[in-house]
Amino acid sequence: MSDTMAPGATGIVVALASEARALTTHTVRPERLTPLSAGAALYLSGMGPDAAQRAAHRLADAGAKALAVFGVAGALDARLRNGSLFCPDHVLDGRGHDYAASPSWRTSLQQRLATMPRPLYMSGSLLTVHEPLLTTSAKTAAHRQHEALAVDMESAAVAAVANERNLPFVVLRAIVDEVGDTIPTALNHSVDAWGRPRALGLIAALCRHPALLAELPRLYSRMQRATLALRAAAKATGPALGWSSS
Repeated sequence: MSDTMAPGATGIVVALASEARALTTHTVRPERLTPLSAGAALYLSGMGPDAAQRAAHRLADAGAKALAVFGVAGALDARLRNGSLFCPDHVLDGRGHDYAASPSWRTSLQQRLATMPRPLYMSGSLLTVHEPLLTTSAKTAAHRQHEALAVDMESAAVAAVANERNLPFVVLRAIVDEVGDTIPTALNHSVDAWGRPRALGLIAALCRHPALLAELPRLYSRMQRATLALRAAAKATGPALGWSSS
């Protein structure tokens, strides 16, 4: 795969393998540049701010003229339901930094997504954290403190790189877990950095906590709905996610 991108190309950071599959049918290798059509490229970073920061720098070094984050997020506001799309106007890192997304790029996304039969939220902030918020009480506390509508673990890191490199950025997320959803810690620990199940870890978790088996269909359904929303959004916006360098 090439280490450079086409002039004016969009660099897209995705944390999870399932998010990458919403953008391309080609095999995507972790921590590698994967070309898309229309000159765009994605980078499968793995979860967390540090991984996302490395990915953003890698894309910028390869020639990206715009940076995007694409994938799933958790809701902090009860209005955002599973499968809703969220394109925040601001991204917060929880330490006082506030990054404004590109207004013109967001307008382009809104126009392309307007006909989709899914709720689309274009106003409000997205909070980036270092550790996942797995309980309703943790999400409620974060919403109260930061007044953000949703939470992820990557967007503020990419926004910081975009700000440093003087590049436009945007975030497009599909909501996976709602405010009232609790994600069992044991199940959260049974996936790797790219969201892929660790078979032995999952088996061990289920053996220690048999009641977790009843949670799997709900979690699977939530992720499927969010992934379908991402695929529909990618189809509506194109591989560059509505970015145009002209």
